[in-house]
Amino acid sequence: MKRDFLTLWDLSSDEIGSLLARAAGLKAGKDASGCPLIGRSLGLLFEKPSTRTRISFEVGIYQLGANAITMNPSELQLGRGETLPDTAKTLSRYLSGIVIRTFAHSTLEQFAAHASIPVINGLSDLHHPCQILADMMTIIEKKGRLKGLKVAFIGDGNNVCNSLIEAASLMEFNLTVACPEGFEPDAGILERAKESARSEIIILRDPREAAGMADVVYTDVWVSMGQEAHSLEKRERLRDYQINSRLLACAKKDAAVLHCLPAHRGEEITDEVMDGPQSAVFDQAENRLHAQKTLLEMLIK
Repeated sequence: MKRDFLTLWDLSSDEIGSLLARAAGLKAGKDASGCPLIGRSLGLLFEKPSTRTRISFEVGIYQLGANAITMNPSELQLGRGETLPDTAKTLSRYLSGIVIRTFAHSTLEQFAAHASIPVINGLSDLHHPCQILADMMTIIEKKGRLKGLKVAFIGDGNNVCNSLIEAASLMEFNLTVACPEGFEPDAGILERAKESARSEIIILRDPREAAGMADVVYTDVWVSMGQEAHSLEKRERLRDYQINSRLLACAKKDAAVLHCLPAHRGEEITDEVMDGPQSAVFDQAENRLHAQKTLLEMLIK
């Protein structure tokens, strides 16, 4: 039976733990299994521009022995009115799996409902689970564990924040989110996470309080793709949530700094912090490759 990966809750805590351990082994050059997906073709259907998601998946698919076919909806019959269910059924006859990077999360859900192959969420406006797999791998590299750590997410309660909440509920690290009123993470995701969490998940307003004694300080862009219409107002509301040296001083002295990229330097994060000794931003970017290779191994049979 095919399995999709639309949110982190599609995997169990044990499966995530095994995936992260396997990804660390792949990164270290250990336990390589050759080309387990040789002869397969995997699709990458992207409605949004991409650097890390596209390149990490294309390289990972190649390293696993498969062929990556990158598609833009405007180049398919989707752009001329073919329905999403018909496209899903057709592509399922050619491909062994598909990664979709889109706007509405319902697009992923609809595609997955009609596809007979695994569907992987490469990003939607509601979730970014592949990013958070790489983030957890990075935290383990820097801190040796996830359980019991304090992670502070500062800024807009966006798709990255939503998936980070899911991760906290599964992997037992404590999460404090600091955001202005009206920019909170998704209420439904937060409610479900708190019901199932074995860790503390807190939403507050003060970024200094959130960063206080944190092991990890995380931020993301304030204005995501497709949300530029109200960007001036949003930037003004978020200007006190910048990750800078003063805010970082509230965290533990060895706190790791994360940003899923691309960064708007000088806006949500300063050059001093992003290029500083506590930054794990580019390790985090690299780990997209290793975590996603392991995910593909798990899902593509």
